[in-house]
Amino acid sequence: MGWISDHLVKAAQDGDPESLTAVIHGAHPHVRRFADHLCASPQDAEDAAQEALLVLYRKIGSLRATAALASWMFRIVRNECLRRARRLLEDTPEPSLAASAEDEVLRRLEAERVADAIRTLPDVQRRVLVMRDVLGQPGRTVADALGLSTAAMKSHLHRARSAVRARLHTP
Repeated sequence: MGWISDHLVKAAQDGDPESLTAVIHGAHPHVRRFADHLCASPQDAEDAAQEALLVLYRKIGSLRATAALASWMFRIVRNECLRRARRLLEDTPEPSLAASAEDEVLRRLEAERVADAIRTLPDVQRRVLVMRDVLGQPGRTVADALGLSTAAMKSHLHRARSAVRARLHTP
């Protein structure tokens, strides 16, 4: 943990408010950068980073080894980004009353297949696809958020769509 000392973490675990503040401020840029790479949108990244910092604030006293702080926080961020992506994929309109139970089961199975196909994409392709096709963000916004040129974003989007399509057509 090059960004924070074991002594400072130990003092924060023992309840020193100034040390806890220093640990949180020291962790924030690293946690946020990790969330930016993992989450689908900048808003989700900020929310995931804030969630990790809240957990740190509430539970630092229960951390067993100070050296585990970074991996613990990054795991929280990863889980929060995955939870937000799952929720986004599950937030589909309620089926109409005319839909049969069989139609609903088939729709859910297909949605799960699509989600699995998206999960297997490389990080940049997954983020481009989610931001562009799921969140409906404009191409320029997606490219800027990910630090890509518009042409590179379009290339990643094409590859992602092709990979998802190919995965869905294989039984």
